[in-house]
Amino acid sequence: MTEKIRKPWLFILTIGLGTLLNPLNSSMISVALTRMQHEFSLTFADASWLISIFYLASAAGQPVMGKLSDMFGPKKLFIAGLILVAAASLLAPFSPNFLSLLACRALQAIGSSTLFPSGMSMVRTHITKGQGKALAVLSVFASTSAAFGPSIGGFLIASWDWHSIFLINFPFIILSFVLALFVLPNTGQGKFEIKRIDFIGIGLFITAIVGLILFLLSLDQNIRWWALLMFLTAGTVFYLYEIKQAEPFIDMKGLTKNHTVSLIYVQFMSINLIYYCFFFGFPTFLQQVRNYSEQHTGLIMLALAGFGVIVSPLAGRIIDKHGSKLPMVIGAALLLVGTGLLLTYHETSPLLWLLIIMAVLGMSNGFNNISMQTALYEHVKPEETGSASGLFQTSRYLGSILSSSLLGLTFNRHLDDQHLHLVAIICFVFCVIVLALALKLPGKLKVRSN
Repeated sequence: MTEKIRKPWLFILTIGLGTLLNPLNSSMISVALTRMQHEFSLTFADASWLISIFYLASAAGQPVMGKLSDMFGPKKLFIAGLILVAAASLLAPFSPNFLSLLACRALQAIGSSTLFPSGMSMVRTHITKGQGKALAVLSVFASTSAAFGPSIGGFLIASWDWHSIFLINFPFIILSFVLALFVLPNTGQGKFEIKRIDFIGIGLFITAIVGLILFLLSLDQNIRWWALLMFLTAGTVFYLYEIKQAEPFIDMKGLTKNHTVSLIYVQFMSINLIYYCFFFGFPTFLQQVRNYSEQHTGLIMLALAGFGVIVSPLAGRIIDKHGSKLPMVIGAALLLVGTGLLLTYHETSPLLWLLIIMAVLGMSNGFNNISMQTALYEHVKPEETGSASGLFQTSRYLGSILSSSLLGLTFNRHLDDQHLHLVAIICFVFCVIVLALALKLPGKLKVRSN
């Protein structure tokens, strides 16, 4: 029998405090990159691995942790995830070198990736009345922490240096841990089946993505052709292996069955590639070219983050009335306009003009995030929602990884207005693709289950 939750609000708060750790830590790093570059004597390409390793570990870890949650019980996995994040957050400030810091970031990503699937499992099991509202509240935890991460990070770094973006996790970890012990129900665990975890698929996926990153980062110097071969070989073997698996890491068969949904994944990956180029690129540009402090950079970044949060309710209302296509087209158009306007920004441009551009880009993100997710659910069968959601998250991570590689390539040798414009030009091409895919998307479909 499902254990009744006496205080649902406390139950949601407990899970929310844990699940915000992944988006918070993925975004705070944006303002810390410049300080870490100086601390460890890194090029920007080297520093970009701090972004890539987090999203790569999240992409590999989240599906695995979802299955482990079923095997061992979501409460145990939730608490284990908090412990892993605590360990990584404690060790990171004392990292003796860059490789140690990368390892801490990977551990932090794996731990925080444990919290979302285990938390969602408990919500679906124990919140039967008002489940949609509960999921919406958790979405607010995640989106708000991601949006305001650069601002929080800016204030922390200005006060206590880069180490503080790791230590700030402890109030959330401690409170969520204590509440988890007493509030979260002891859900029964399933049978431990190690064969359900596709370790070979995960290994091939990581090998392919690392090969792609290494190849992209070498395009402005001695091109690593062996890395391209590594990507193509591992990617091909990955595809051939996954289509034969009963429980694959990525459902490649599902990708080929529904072309509309596959295009949604491509569109969402492109959106994240564009958005995170600005999300991670602007703080570095503001600090290294415009010489703003971390604190002021964090405040300026509110224009990008805040407007996304503000327009999200409007996007939701449009979706309720007209479906997901209209707000998706609006979001794609705003992304195209904002990226185009960035080409008009120069050294003599006032800060206000940059804030306006960032506001347009922020609004596009508010429309895109919610419309892409609802579009996905409009075009998949109810019984395929779980696997579709997993691929949706994977496409987000891949877009984020590609954005860090693009920034590492363009910002590595020299950073100025021209290099910012180069990023904008590349992103503009992807914006055209995003808008075309949004216009191509069919209207809302009533997908029947078998």
